[in-house]
Amino acid sequence: MKHNGNINGNIKIILLSGLAAMFVFSACSSAAYDTGRDNSGNNSWDTGGYNSGDNSGYNSADNSVTTGTQQTVDESGEEVSAESAVDFDHELDTYEPKKRAYNFYFTYKTVHPWWDAVALGMEEAQRQYLDKGITITYEYMAPEGASAEDQIQKLHTAQEKNYDVIGVDVADEEIISPVLDEMVDSGVKVMTFSSSDAAEGCKRLAYVGNTHNYRDGADLTRALCEKLGYKGKVAVLVGSKGAPCHEDRAKGAEDTIAQYGDMEIVAKEYDMDSVDLAYDLTMQILKDCPDLDGIICCNMSNPVGAARAITQMESHAVIVGMDHDEEALRYLDEGVIYCLGVQDCYSIGFDTIQTAVKIADGNPAGDLYPEKKDESTTLIYQKDAALILELLYGEI
Repeated sequence: MKHNGNINGNIKIILLSGLAAMFVFSACSSAAYDTGRDNSGNNSWDTGGYNSGDNSGYNSADNSVTTGTQQTVDESGEEVSAESAVDFDHELDTYEPKKRAYNFYFTYKTVHPWWDAVALGMEEAQRQYLDKGITITYEYMAPEGASAEDQIQKLHTAQEKNYDVIGVDVADEEIISPVLDEMVDSGVKVMTFSSSDAAEGCKRLAYVGNTHNYRDGADLTRALCEKLGYKGKVAVLVGSKGAPCHEDRAKGAEDTIAQYGDMEIVAKEYDMDSVDLAYDLTMQILKDCPDLDGIICCNMSNPVGAARAITQMESHAVIVGMDHDEEALRYLDEGVIYCLGVQDCYSIGFDTIQTAVKIADGNPAGDLYPEKKDESTTLIYQKDAALILELLYGEI
């Protein structure tokens, strides 16, 4: 499906003057197997979302644990304001495109609100190019469920068409990376973007997104360990098997837990980016280990499923997780979730379009764009949940 910049779909944008934009997302569940953004004037997204937040008192009445520092920090560990978790203030750089029109193809892991937020940044870059008289057209497609096989099919189909650049959020680096190498060898301009890069050494031309997923997993886990007083039984909900971002976060979590002799991982499960499966898995983990102390969630879906199960079972397990689902943010505000690592999806989308234009013009990575463009992750706690809800959804 194509998209050329008009906004008339399920996600509404309200831009306000001042330091930041406020987003109102109309969260709907997807009904079609293939969902995408279409660049010829309409939106065909079927999901929406965005979020972050601090949890200062959860379990403190029942657990003799430390409460943690609960500082809002970025991926480098520096204390930052909650508003900086998402940067809405972007302008195109001074690069002058060589053409008046570009046509891109982007495919990502699965239909999900996380990628809807990425697409909002893409849409803003597209609008700014249009103001300069340059038309950006792109397809933005994903399956209903994460599938490397589906991604290969989409890439092969796109390869047969005359796109200026093909971008991919890698579903499984071992399976997809060789396909990207073959595409580049055949003359296709390929980049990766969003949450997952290809394998080390892949010939793809650039990556825009999170380059520190391992550290994100470690940071979340350190926050959990501090909250628990560095002792207890924890579970890990990974996400999609083979997805680089999910696997890297889980590895960061495992390596961090291994540093503390009184911490133990009692379960590691794959929820495949499904809230319902994350709920079912958490329910089973709680039945198998009713004295569970914590859950480390490595994607955007599983904190929601875990929080639903924790609430239903009246468990005191402490949840840490990733990203900005609205329901997760509300659980954060209520103290059910302890902290969330919020990625700046808007910046990822904006920078992806700028990088794609430069790649399309034949520019190599270097002076005009980096081979890897790193985007930020911010740990948010309960004290900032209401503020972020208002910032991203226009409501508390």
